[in-house]
Amino acid sequence: MIALVAGVLFGFGLAFSGMMQPEKVIGFLDIAGNWDASLMLVMGGALAIFTPGYHFLVKGRQKALNGEMMQLPVKKSLEPELIIGALLFGAGWGLAGICPGPAIAMAAIVGWPAVGFIAAMAAGMWLAGCWMQRKSVVSQSGSLATGK
Repeated sequence: MIALVAGVLFGFGLAFSGMMQPEKVIGFLDIAGNWDASLMLVMGGALAIFTPGYHFLVKGRQKALNGEMMQLPVKKSLEPELIIGALLFGAGWGLAGICPGPAIAMAAIVGWPAVGFIAAMAAGMWLAGCWMQRKSVVSQSGSLATGK
């Protein structure tokens, strides 16, 4: 039930903030042209809510509020896959003006353009998964051959 309420609240926030309007997102990303800084308020509002919530509810805890063990990331290095993925994500976001979260909400309103974006996004995730799996298999077979 909490996930449903959080999802509805998130979707409402995306719609209310204008994140479901590709032209608004592209206007925000166009810092050299007719820049629309209004989405900066959305990011600032999100940080204003997230930062104290993280500090008081997450940071330093061993267990979640429901009693389960917390599993926060521990890796601090930047892998090439992360950098490539971030570049591809940013390029797609900048070219289409659509972010994955709003794309799902837009599918119900806009129709085929958003559905096409979601299909392309799903294909990209599938290809990335195949590539990562292949890389893992090659890495494991290499370590087996060298005895590491």
